[in-house]
Amino acid sequence: MKKILLFLILFITQAVYSQSDCISAIPICGNSDISYNPSGHGNIVEILKQNGGCLNSNENLSVWYTFTAATSGTLAFTIKPNQQTDDYDFAVYGPSTTGCPGVIQDPAQNIFKQPIRCNFSGASGDTGLDINMVPPAVFPTFPPNSTADMNNGTKWSPYMNVLAGETYFLIIDNYRSTAKGFSMVWSGTASLSSAFNDPVLAPYPFITPGIPAANPADPSQVMVCGLPTQFDFSTLTGAIINGNSSNFHVSYHRNTNDVLTGENPLGIETVNATTTYYYRVVYQDPTNPNNPINGCFITGKFNFVDASITANTATLYSCNNNGEGKAKFDLTQANVFGGPGATIKYYPTQADMNAETNEITDPVNYLSPEATVYVRVISNFGCKATTTIRLLFFPTVNLTDTTIENCYIDNDITRSTFDLTKASIGLPNPIPANTIIKYYKTLGDAKNQTNPILNPSAYISENTIIYVRVENDKHCYSIGKITLKVLPPVTSSVLKDKIICAENKTTLDAGPGFVSYEWSTGATTQSISNVGIGAYWVKLQTGKCFTVQEVHVRASQQPVITAIEITNNNITVTATGGVPPYKYSVDGVTWQDSNSFTGLPRGENTIYVKDTYNCTPIQITVTVPNLINAITPNGDNINDYIDYSALAYKKNLVFTVYDRYGNKLYEANKSRNFTWDGTAFGKRILTGTYWYTISWNENDKNSTETKYSGWILVKNKE
Repeated sequence: MKKILLFLILFITQAVYSQSDCISAIPICGNSDISYNPSGHGNIVEILKQNGGCLNSNENLSVWYTFTAATSGTLAFTIKPNQQTDDYDFAVYGPSTTGCPGVIQDPAQNIFKQPIRCNFSGASGDTGLDINMVPPAVFPTFPPNSTADMNNGTKWSPYMNVLAGETYFLIIDNYRSTAKGFSMVWSGTASLSSAFNDPVLAPYPFITPGIPAANPADPSQVMVCGLPTQFDFSTLTGAIINGNSSNFHVSYHRNTNDVLTGENPLGIETVNATTTYYYRVVYQDPTNPNNPINGCFITGKFNFVDASITANTATLYSCNNNGEGKAKFDLTQANVFGGPGATIKYYPTQADMNAETNEITDPVNYLSPEATVYVRVISNFGCKATTTIRLLFFPTVNLTDTTIENCYIDNDITRSTFDLTKASIGLPNPIPANTIIKYYKTLGDAKNQTNPILNPSAYISENTIIYVRVENDKHCYSIGKITLKVLPPVTSSVLKDKIICAENKTTLDAGPGFVSYEWSTGATTQSISNVGIGAYWVKLQTGKCFTVQEVHVRASQQPVITAIEITNNNITVTATGGVPPYKYSVDGVTWQDSNSFTGLPRGENTIYVKDTYNCTPIQITVTVPNLINAITPNGDNINDYIDYSALAYKKNLVFTVYDRYGNKLYEANKSRNFTWDGTAFGKRILTGTYWYTISWNENDKNSTETKYSGWILVKNKE
């Protein structure tokens, strides 16, 4: 069975004479394909034509191999000249349990035993053991040195039946002695022993260091951070061994000669990007030096590639929203490294970066003032570079707090209609494109962008503060304050309602200090004259606001004479209403402060009263009755009774008599014709002095109450 391993055994065109002797035969590791270019016959000239050997000439360009069967079965191989005109011969010796000495007949003369397979056909091109050519039961097939044995009639010999554990030696010789080399491919059901395909010793693949080249024939690439540099080759060993047995040993070499022989291993060396370096993995069983898998090795090659990296400086911008002095930055957006797969770490200070402390753990949401962030970039190959990110603020949105003053609403003097969009908040003119302006009732709403004012151009409000949020094209914002001030109505402090006499005129003056005046009369002056009783208004302008102020001119309230008291020829007037103090007169010319008049004549008298306004006085006619002070009810028809029927035209006229104790004795009303004959309760009263009152209401609009009081002497006949 053909076993293809994931490695390549390299051979060189230079002379490697030690591998051209049986004693130093190259171990074949498993059924791996082989390529080689023999360049000589080695240090020993082996005798291969005796004892039935078919190679009847001395070695030309030859190489010796040894291999051990890991499993029993058929085994064949094909030798393929790199130049098909070459004539390659071969011979297989064994099996041997003692190595190369086991196949030598005469060590002193280096005469070998009879081979079990041999071909000296004399023809060029491919040759080997044919997996389809069934071998006879007994070897050798032909008598020693026979022509048939040398030529075999063909370039091919029958395959071999091998048993597990058997060790064989193979010599391949280029009879034409060209320097083109050959390759060899194994076939059959048997497998050859190798530590590299032993699942116990090598359960894992051996890993070529670095990055495999696209062409398997080219060296892999080992990335280093800078060239030339001192490099410790042993650092590659662990990855190559990849967890396999510790009895695999790796050495490193500068050329193919050294990698095949294991000579001149490299340790810590200065390496460059032009030299191809080689590694050799060989197995040595520490408990069994004769183990057939000992010495089997694989090789590979690699170059060093300068993988050093550089990091870019960068600048990030973010919003210093509302002048808070800090902004949120996404540090990962800074283009500090253009390569794939790098690890990038961020630090607030250079000291932190150098010490790798205080790493910024949330670089996507880094809250910072304007500052410098320090960055360490680590590539997939462990190369490092440092740089900085400058954190800057976008140009800020500068706002100016302002106040809007507006006139009150006519029917609601505590509120006004404001156009918030006209507020001068410090924005340039024209306002930059993509600027977003919104208005809010509270600072919290402005920050959270909740509950915006939907009608900012016609916003009805009392005195308050409104918050305006302005966002520019970078989505940076500031919040400003707009103070709303309702201008209240401004009225004249000197314009007052007036009271005048109904027959008079007056002047209305709104006072100075207003921008303009407009009266209901059409006048536009500060004052208007010769105005009478009535309601007026004036529109007063203060700044941009207008206030309509009403004013009334009212007639003064005339006093009212509410009572007249007559005692003998004396009258006392009682007045109410109007504006005291009052003035009194009986002729309308001479006035007095007293409300009493004395010595008035009997009969009709006119009383005049006026108040402070000195308007046309009110007047009342008062009757002073004819006084009777004595009656003699003796039946002689002379002074027999008192008769006030002459006052019967007065309203509510009542004549009442009292004794000295105030007891009512008699009341003369309309039914008694307002007369009294000196009786009480149907009897004559005793001679004496009595008191009486006469009361009535005058026939004026106020029905003025009038009261006359006096005394009378009654003389009855004894």
